[in-house]
Amino acid sequence: MTSAQLAILIIVIAAIAAGAIILFLRNRSKRLESRFGPEYHRAVAETGSKLKAEARLEKIEKRVEKYSIRPLSLAERDRFQQSWRAIQTLFVDDPSQAFIEADQLLGQVMAARGYPMADFDNRVEEISVDHAPVVENYRCGHEIALVHRRGNATTEQLRQGMIHYRALFDELVGREMALRVRAAGAS
Repeated sequence: MTSAQLAILIIVIAAIAAGAIILFLRNRSKRLESRFGPEYHRAVAETGSKLKAEARLEKIEKRVEKYSIRPLSLAERDRFQQSWRAIQTLFVDDPSQAFIEADQLLGQVMAARGYPMADFDNRVEEISVDHAPVVENYRCGHEIALVHRRGNATTEQLRQGMIHYRALFDELVGREMALRVRAAGAS
């Protein structure tokens, strides 16, 4: 093989390797963007780098894979839904107490599903892996909870907080029933 042929071979191999790397990175980006939705874009904005954001999101995915996240049993699901209905009824007479109970109930649902109850930032990251569409609702509800703890939340803010919490609650509790129905139909 001549040195010209060797040089061409090296260039072709380098081009193929570069193409494979580009394809890998593009597919990874698409997969992560699809899985994390708005959280993907948030991570890119926070880190200032697509590569850093993607590495962070993959790290969160790997962390969550180690957890024993499980669907709720039908009894748990029914119990949580009954509790939510009672909290909604309470909101009419005591919005403050209802909001506190809604916040606590969300924590109970997350714990029952197997999410570790670490600090809020870790919970948001962990919820985002499987429930990205509603994570922003959780953040907004939490912000209202912080205002409420300082004694500054209005009834309208508490109402909005309940709406945000309801979106996450429905996702964590309601989605499992749809999965069971689909699985039963496939059997």
